[in-house]
Amino acid sequence: MSDLRSKFLEVYSVLKSELLNDPAFEFTDDSRQWVERMLDYNVPGGKLNRGLSVVDSYKLLKQGKGLTNDETFLACSLGWCIEWLQAYFLVLDDIMDNSHTRRGQPCWFRLPKVGMIAANDGIILRNHISRILKNHFKGTPYYVDLVDLFNEVEFQTAHGQMIDLITTLVGEKDLSKYSLSLHRRIVQYKTAYYSFYLPVACALLMSGENLDNHVDVKNVLIEMGTYFQVQDDYLDCFGDPEVIGKIGTDIEDFKCSWLVVKVLELCNEEQKKTLYENYGKEDPACVAKIKELYNTLKLQDIYLEYESKSYEKITKSIEAHPSKEVQAVLKSFLAKIYMRQK
Repeated sequence: MSDLRSKFLEVYSVLKSELLNDPAFEFTDDSRQWVERMLDYNVPGGKLNRGLSVVDSYKLLKQGKGLTNDETFLACSLGWCIEWLQAYFLVLDDIMDNSHTRRGQPCWFRLPKVGMIAANDGIILRNHISRILKNHFKGTPYYVDLVDLFNEVEFQTAHGQMIDLITTLVGEKDLSKYSLSLHRRIVQYKTAYYSFYLPVACALLMSGENLDNHVDVKNVLIEMGTYFQVQDDYLDCFGDPEVIGKIGTDIEDFKCSWLVVKVLELCNEEQKKTLYENYGKEDPACVAKIKELYNTLKLQDIYLEYESKSYEKITKSIEAHPSKEVQAVLKSFLAKIYMRQK
């Protein structure tokens, strides 16, 4: 895996160099330095799971046959397109949420001299994806499908973000809007398509598959993405900050979290009053009251039951798939997230 990771990072350097010397724009030294610094700060800093998943999935679809250097480079390039997409979303997301830190360092827009230039940097990051696809995939039979896939997933993610933003409008905190179906819609569109479906769809296209024939694969991956986000919501409250690497703030941030939606389903009138009075407040005493409510309603047990049922349902869907290679891809995704602690 570390070997794949180092190969993957080598491809980043190649792609970055191409973009910094793109003949469609006449770079000055200042502009080239700006873009390079912006890329290094925002693109390769995460866990790289989405990008590496493209390479892993493609290998499994090839039935474990070794990849040629060209195939490895192309699979890594598609993986980086997803990491670029992620960077684009996060740079703009941090501005919208007025966040302070990302991946253990200040958000890009918080840096001296960056500020709102970050909004344009986000647009540049998105444009880079089109350039990478054009440079390396234009001659392939699946080029148009790839462009279409990235456009569609971006459309879905942006609309998922919109639902999330308009549901948590500052000054209009209204818990009565929150429901399991709203939570699912936000998660499906904001996270599941680009984090789970997109890497596998890229690998399928590289393998010469038609995505229209794999709607069932999409459905399983969306289900997995939903399960992943419920885990995230659970860990935000009950995870160990030492392990997950951050202190959860979903309660303070008035998030439409799976936990709060469950409380709304289960609570009596008195508990509902406690919830309405304390959810979405910075005061540690209010946060403690919400956590106490979560414990009273045994949300940890309810989550564990949800986890085991989801795992069972997803596994059954995977095993119903006729292709052993596709099953292997889906099972490898599920294994990475099942019962995770961070």
